[in-house]
Amino acid sequence: MSSEAAPSGSEQSLAVRLYDATSESVAKCYQCGKCSAGCPLASEMDFPPSQIIRMLQLGFPSLEEQCVSSLSIWYCLTCETCMARCPKEVDLPKIMEFLREESMRRKKTHPKAKEIIAFHKAFLDSVQAAGRAYEIGMIADYKARSFHLFQDMFVAIKLFLHGKLKLFPHLIKERANISRIFSQTIGEKE
Repeated sequence: MSSEAAPSGSEQSLAVRLYDATSESVAKCYQCGKCSAGCPLASEMDFPPSQIIRMLQLGFPSLEEQCVSSLSIWYCLTCETCMARCPKEVDLPKIMEFLREESMRRKKTHPKAKEIIAFHKAFLDSVQAAGRAYEIGMIADYKARSFHLFQDMFVAIKLFLHGKLKLFPHLIKERANISRIFSQTIGEKE
């Protein structure tokens, strides 16, 4: 039997791994489509949210590969509109975050998601270092990762001159706790 015909019995499906990692079951979804109808970016996605869920439900390896290499998982704003509209309370933002991590782990990220990933990493690095978002550090990190060194430079200068960007980060107390959370989370993924 080909891998296209049915999910492989020797490997856990992505839906099972998703459930093990997040306790979110794609089986709860009965494909009403309310998530896709309410999603502000569904028209920009290669697969609307309900289709991502359906592909995971089917469990075919080729469909799972399409999920983790899709642009949809990176366009998701995690605004939770889908979750608010879902009659079964499927936490689609949590599922999308899992798929993003899986996409990076498998090195299957969509080529158009490069800048989104650069921002994602810059934001997380900023929170890990300062305990909260440090805008100037995040901007510098993003620009170094994306090579858009002069993009929006005049906007950043205006924000700085109006006191909207602080030169030094506001460090929270007990940042060690934040570092511990990051190291525990990273340790669980490996």
